[in-house]
Amino acid sequence: MKTYDPKDITVTIKGVYLTGFSEDMVEIEKDEENFETKVGAQGDVQRNKINNPLSTATITLLGSSPQLKFMNNLANTGESFPFSLIDAGMGENITATEAYIKKQPTRTYGTELEDREFELQLVDAQFD
Repeated sequence: MKTYDPKDITVTIKGVYLTGFSEDMVEIEKDEENFETKVGAQGDVQRNKINNPLSTATITLLGSSPQLKFMNNLANTGESFPFSLIDAGMGENITATEAYIKKQPTRTYGTELEDREFELQLVDAQFD
């Protein structure tokens, strides 16, 4: 039996370790399916491989995360960078040699300091 521990998750962007994650931490999803199926008029089935390598990562940081300024700067410049997520406990790795932040996160000011969600485009994500 394995036990999941969020402390086993390490995320690095441009060589900087992110800290101060909120409860949701990180979500990564491919932008398209790997295959698409087409059925002909006589019931013949064809499977088409989709070669779109894009994935989207959503990183949720606490409003007090020490890396907010770093992430905001990357969002402002549009600079591309390497991305890595390592789950040492479950043995999963997701990497991209090129990624960028799509836009500045929504900022909400009220009675509590809200989380900041950064949406990243992973250009060439590899899921291991």
